[in-house]
Amino acid sequence: MPFIDVKLSKKITNEEKELIKSDLGKSIAIMHKPESYLMVGICDGYDLYFAGNKLDNGAYVAVSAFGKVSPADARKMTAKICDILKVRLSVDGSSVYVTYAGYDDWGWNGDNF
Repeated sequence: MPFIDVKLSKKITNEEKELIKSDLGKSIAIMHKPESYLMVGICDGYDLYFAGNKLDNGAYVAVSAFGKVSPADARKMTAKICDILKVRLSVDGSSVYVTYAGYDDWGWNGDNF
């Protein structure tokens, strides 16, 4: 039950959103999660500031998952997320923050796991 929330400082096309969503879908296996349960949110044109300066091309990505997040998996996933953003949108890794949170309670379809 993962959710990946992507906030981008620049506006992107629907085609670029679709490519990012697909790339993240393939990559979620790094965290031993199936794409069939992955939800992705993409918000572009989001104001992001780093070191007091507005980022023209930066990103904040929050990865939430049901259960514990392994530090080793998170490290691999961060590398993959930064790679996706670099290849698809020319976002430099130095302008990307990625956070992880694992949850014991996760609701879906009227119930909790």
